[in-house]
Amino acid sequence: MPLPNRIPAGARIVVRVSEGVDPADGRTKFRDYVGHVRSWDGHTLELTRDAAANGSRPAQHVTIDASTIVRLKPVPERRTAR
Repeated sequence: MPLPNRIPAGARIVVRVSEGVDPADGRTKFRDYVGHVRSWDGHTLELTRDAAANGSRPAQHVTIDASTIVRLKPVPERRTAR
């Protein structure tokens, strides 16, 4: 997948990264990150990962190398609780 040259700071995206092949079952493993872009220089993506909706994980700063990105797409903001 060709990666974009520019991703605006503050955009909410989902990024799927490859974590390699699991030696136990021989299958490729992936991890998804959903959050807001801090910066993108074409090689490194800085992302503020959203906190888990159920409160099990706080928001966190994540650095993702472009060579591990499999898929990237914009997603809408999370609904706010009423």
